[in-house]
Amino acid sequence: CFASFQSANSMDNTQQNSIDLHGDEEIIEVIELNEMEPDPAVFLWPGSVFCVSLDPVTNSMVVTGGEDDKAYVWRLSDGEVLLECTGHKDSVTCAAFSHDSSMVACGDMSGLIKVWKVETKEEMWSFEVGDLEWMEWHPCAAVLLAGTDDGNVWMWKIPSGDCKTFQCSASQATSGKVLPDGKRAVVGYDDGTVRIWDLKQGNAAHVVKGQDAHRGALTCLACNKDGSLVLTGSVDGLAKLINTATGKVVGAFSVDGGKAKGSNDPEESNSVESVGFCNILPLVAVAYLDGTLAIYDLATQVLRNTCAHEAGIVNLQWEESSSVVATCCLDGVLRLWDARSGGIVSEYCGHAAEILNFTVNREASLAVTASGDNKAKVFCLQRPDR
Repeated sequence: CFASFQSANSMDNTQQNSIDLHGDEEIIEVIELNEMEPDPAVFLWPGSVFCVSLDPVTNSMVVTGGEDDKAYVWRLSDGEVLLECTGHKDSVTCAAFSHDSSMVACGDMSGLIKVWKVETKEEMWSFEVGDLEWMEWHPCAAVLLAGTDDGNVWMWKIPSGDCKTFQCSASQATSGKVLPDGKRAVVGYDDGTVRIWDLKQGNAAHVVKGQDAHRGALTCLACNKDGSLVLTGSVDGLAKLINTATGKVVGAFSVDGGKAKGSNDPEESNSVESVGFCNILPLVAVAYLDGTLAIYDLATQVLRNTCAHEAGIVNLQWEESSSVVATCCLDGVLRLWDARSGGIVSEYCGHAAEILNFTVNREASLAVTASGDNKAKVFCLQRPDR
């Protein structure tokens, strides 16, 4: 039921869904979920696709969530839908596989979270919280965490549902990440503070506040491979480097002092939208709403390169074992950049609206994108050095 591995040469540009291809770009699958379109090579979505994630064990399954209040688990190789996750009350904005890929969790904007067993296609557990800000599985246990707009962070054992909450007076827990040791979680809040929670004890081991805190809501955060450092981003235009052992801010990064490019308003900041650590070199990447991707040297905190985009950046992801960083953008283009030189490696077009989320597989051979044009696409990432 799916026509896969369509190369640029085989695609008919007269088709309704014609796509302008760049160089040796190859779109392996175009997935649209919309029951009005009979084309067997296309699955239909009645609305925007908000989130996408690959299963961590095999990287062979994808989960996408969208505006139709559903999530779908589908096979990467041929696009076959394996599981339809239904019963949500609002758009599904969070969807991810457990560490062993046996379960998939889906969360909607209203705070209804459901967990499904992939193999049996059965709903295992559900729970309702406040408006959902983020959701993440524990890296090595059947434990799910979520942050809500009332400032709470929830942690459940699945499927028993045993629950623990980490409460904060801030009004929104806007971003969160479980550290690789599995014992701590870093959470950012809309008042600019950051807390490092001890998941066993239930207390905040460290709180970054006052002058060390951001001057606006946190938008994103990431940790390095061993969890010793966390990089946070905020609407204040700053990215801050935090030592997780001490809770101290050990660095701060900004472009143009955090001010929005071309803005006449001195108070208008250039929001940081995504951050990440390179695994093989001491580099960090910071993506800004004005379309700037900044590459900083981690040791000296000096700006190494800037990569200009034609529109605001939504998300970034470093390749697992190279110095290439991928970005998705409000102009609907996926780009690969060489962080050492700041030069563009390749770009992948074809979306008719903004890319809202994307992920790259371990081998950095495929990228899966989710877009406001109601499509999820799988791009073959071809590079001369591969």
